Amino acid sequence: MPATDANPAWIRLVPYDDSEGYLRALYDRVKGPGGLIDNVMKAHSLRPHTMEGHSALYKSVLHHTGNTLPVWFLECLGIYTSLSNRCDYSVAHHFAGLSRLLRDEARAAAIYRALAAARPEDAFAGKELALLRYVRKLTLEPQRMEEADVLALRDAGATDGEILEANQVCAYFNYSNRLLNGLGVTTQGDVLGTSPPNTGSLDDWEHR
Repeated sequence: MPATDANPAWIRLVPYDDSEGYLRALYDRVKGPGGLIDNVMKAHSLRPHTMEGHSALYKSVLHHTGNTLPVWFLECLGIYTSLSNRCDYSVAHHFAGLSRLLRDEARAAAIYRALAAARPEDAFAGKELALLRYVRKLTLEPQRMEEADVLALRDAGATDGEILEANQVCAYFNYSNRLLNGLGVTTQGDVLGTSPPNTGSLDDWEHR
């Protein structure tokens, strides 16, 4: 099944109006402005239990108060991972989210140029630069990871908790990128740049 305006993926996505039971409950939890549901979540609609796992992981790694790295930088880690995987869907959504968070169009554009060119040093330094280089290597060369990679992050000033946060963001986006690229999911009909609030609850999904 080709992706079309009516069905923006290579498999069937269940529309909200056709959903019921468990799927309807999950759709109601994750829907955004105007009741719209992002295609990344609709991609799970034939197996709703996988949507529940995906949404919990997403909220945990990007929008949970237990994290200490700023959300805008977590978004940068996700964008760099997604650029490395050439996942246009994730890049579009999360760059829009980054732009909204920064409220600085020039800064957002400079970050995008640096990450798209695989030159994070053009926009970052210190701990942030080290973490970006870590997620790039972990995405493209996971078999070459070694303890020295973590030691370099500590030397740059990252705590072990921050290293774990970066690791989890990278792991999540590699999962999501493969979901999206593997099923041909497009942004057709999505509203870009909205996200759930940062809270300690995995059920708090009121998009802003």
